[in-house]
Amino acid sequence: MEQQADAPFAPGLSARVELTVTDSDTAQAVGSGDVPVLGTPRVLALVEAATVAATATRMPAGMTTVGTRVELDHKLPTAIGRTVFAVAKLAKVDGRKLLFEVTVSDGPGGDAAVVAEGRVERMLLDRHKFVERAVGGS
Repeated sequence: MEQQADAPFAPGLSARVELTVTDSDTAQAVGSGDVPVLGTPRVLALVEAATVAATATRMPAGMTTVGTRVELDHKLPTAIGRTVFAVAKLAKVDGRKLLFEVTVSDGPGGDAAVVAEGRVERMLLDRHKFVERAVGGS
């Protein structure tokens, strides 16, 4: 499905967010392992935050996006005190479906190590109707 010219989102839209790893971000703290390094659930939360940031300034009134699918390869450990940078780039728009390519790197430069990479799919929907449905309203 092709995107309409007046649609709010177009491929190429991107955002970057960062996180300095603390004790509360470790696999030990979030229950995903027993090592004191950045936990995969925090990596996932970081890439999702980047996708949200990428759409935030162009979000139509009353609308939101929700995550519907994630493919994520967590490749390298990151120690407490290190800063990681998550970049989300909108790769494809298919109706209400937004597909982002995401990368997390240890350091801001072009030669920074890739900590994680993958794809995140989000769906554009009416915020009120979604929340109403979720809490059991009519």
